[in-house]
Amino acid sequence: MSAQNVLNLIKEKNIEWVDFRFVGLSGKAQHISLPAVEIDEDTFVNGVAFDGSSIPGFRGIENSDMVMMPVTETAYVDPFTAHPTLIIMCDIFTAEGERYDRDPRGIATKAEEYLQSTGIGTDAYFGPESEFFIFDDVRFETGMNKSYFEVDSEEAAWNTGRKEEGGNLGFKVPVKGGYVPVQPVDTQQDIRSEMCRLMMEAGIRIDRHHHEVATAGQGEINFRFDTLTKTADNLMKYKYIVHNTARQHGKVATFMPKPLFGDNGSGMHVHMSIFNAGSPLFYEKGAYANMSELAIYYIGGILHHAPAIIAFTNPSTNSYKRLVPGYEAPVNLVFSKGNRSAAVRIPIAAVTPKGARIEFRTPDSTANPYLAFAAMLMAGLDGIKNKIDPRKLGYGPVDKNVYDLSEEEKKDIRSVPGSLDEALDALEADYEFLTAGDVFTKEFIENYVEYKRAEAKAVSIRIHPHEYALYFDC
Repeated sequence: MSAQNVLNLIKEKNIEWVDFRFVGLSGKAQHISLPAVEIDEDTFVNGVAFDGSSIPGFRGIENSDMVMMPVTETAYVDPFTAHPTLIIMCDIFTAEGERYDRDPRGIATKAEEYLQSTGIGTDAYFGPESEFFIFDDVRFETGMNKSYFEVDSEEAAWNTGRKEEGGNLGFKVPVKGGYVPVQPVDTQQDIRSEMCRLMMEAGIRIDRHHHEVATAGQGEINFRFDTLTKTADNLMKYKYIVHNTARQHGKVATFMPKPLFGDNGSGMHVHMSIFNAGSPLFYEKGAYANMSELAIYYIGGILHHAPAIIAFTNPSTNSYKRLVPGYEAPVNLVFSKGNRSAAVRIPIAAVTPKGARIEFRTPDSTANPYLAFAAMLMAGLDGIKNKIDPRKLGYGPVDKNVYDLSEEEKKDIRSVPGSLDEALDALEADYEFLTAGDVFTKEFIENYVEYKRAEAKAVSIRIHPHEYALYFDC
């Protein structure tokens, strides 16, 4: 879509405001709105200025002038605003006109450019499965003398005896019993369908939606894969629509990995493949799971560098409340065909040559998608370049339920980091593969680690309510 096409769309849809958006290190969207009558072709040439010093992890106040450069192909009409508004994602540049090396979207674009420069392939395709909860109520507070959270849902297992409903209607979702039940157990069919309708109107191709395993409103909507940066753009759009549709229904949606103790958390399983000029590179008929040697090496790169890339794919302290055995979270760094207990699963049901792909099951949606997808691609490409064979390094294949293996069988299997700090330690020890092609810079990684260390410390120094249960009577 050209700048002129965007200007035509503004007239056609009677747009009043144009919302320019970018994504910071946290993965959250930021925005500035301009009157549509002030938008012309120069806007797309000169960009929109903003203060980079007010964005955590960006720039100091002494050098804060930055520019959002609109990416016209990302334009779509905001389905939620009272005044007709057009949303456009942007890349970030310095005031001097250089691409900003801390811009997550710019890093994703550089990763795609690096793939093409290697001669391995032309396109990397990504398809995330981002799970979420929809609650009716959320309350939390942390302070000097109190710390708590409380969430509620009309379909939660703990509400079988609740009287406040004006007559309890039953049909609650049992713990770990929420996978694809029909109504009335699934209370959120219409909300998810509305989310899907709005996503399709915004240009996202929807595959399916359903209730997920956990009680209290866990759901999943799958959308069609695309190239790396476009998929990250779509995931930002997806989360925006999920959050705001839930709000319109008087509910609240969260992509937090582990909002409930004792039930499944929300992951973001990521499917990946590489094509060369339209031809799939991951398929070889008759090989293990019909995977080519190139695909096996890609898996080797993912598993070998997993502790480091998990600092991007699972970048919150809450991520490691989900990455524990027993809740379908893959904590063991092995690969397998069709096996959901492995960190890397190779889908084998109804797969065509063009559908041949791998699935990295560890990530969650606290990830900044631009950084996470770029890190995964760089790890996989390093595996291909250096022929990292996971079969020779103890990464499988393991075609059994990993959780059922004996201690002897599991003794040589590596596990994911147990905390955000451990993942950041791994990133500091293993980052060279990310700097190939100047995709990630050493300065960016150092800044990212410092930014995330502060989050980890903020949690670690605070008193946990369960510590009162354990130690108050000492």
